[in-house]
Amino acid sequence: MSGRLTGKTAVVMGAGSVGPGWGNGKAIAVLYAREGANVVCVDVNPDASRETADVIEAEGGHAIALQADVTKLDDIAAVQTRAVERFGRVDILNNNVGIVSVGGVVETDEQEWDRVYALNLKSCFLAMKQFIPAMQEQGGGSIINTSSIASLRYTGVPYVTYSTTKAAMNHMTRITAVQYAKDRVRVNAILPGLMKTPMVENAANLAVEYADGDVEGMWHERDRQVPMGHMGDAWDVAYASVFLASDESKYVTGIELVVDGGITLKY
Repeated sequence: MSGRLTGKTAVVMGAGSVGPGWGNGKAIAVLYAREGANVVCVDVNPDASRETADVIEAEGGHAIALQADVTKLDDIAAVQTRAVERFGRVDILNNNVGIVSVGGVVETDEQEWDRVYALNLKSCFLAMKQFIPAMQEQGGGSIINTSSIASLRYTGVPYVTYSTTKAAMNHMTRITAVQYAKDRVRVNAILPGLMKTPMVENAANLAVEYADGDVEGMWHERDRQVPMGHMGDAWDVAYASVFLASDESKYVTGIELVVDGGITLKY
């Protein structure tokens, strides 16, 4: 690695993985560290955040693992306090918390709507609310929000809560990017396409929508749809995130970086 993030500190919300393998947040946290950043690994599951931090430390990097419910501002404030105590400042905020819930407006009940909105959208709002003032004071920072191509197009799966939270995240990213551009606080979104990650594998009813509950059949169907012939993985998202976190993108703000193997060109 070339040390593109040397001297920076990153907070990764959702840095754990919901199952074996590499989720987006876990890969992002590890790749940040490999590029020289100090990393604060945050997850609602303390074992998951600890696992990611252990990987970083085993490779010679610097990381701490924190447990937090990112739908609560007090928890997010505690994360910021610990991060500053340990590393002095926060230069990068990565909002990667998100869940998929299958169902359209008729099938989705009110409680599930509220749950997904809290996890996917409110968490991003609260984290930016908490961290932006300090970034303004220190002269800048980079915020990367993990959205989805489902925010742009109907992808063939009726998950109205997921799609609409991600669409709202895109516009919140644009609004916030403009508002704080003068302070050199950059805000961008990454829109992954069909990815092969533990979250997708463990998403309730997603395999049912694709292949009558057969996970291998779901992988095959998702591969088939992509012009490149295969899904992406967490590392594709992580490399995009490193670019947006680094000074290489110092003149980039408010964008929606699509990482999808070309599939949105077909929809």
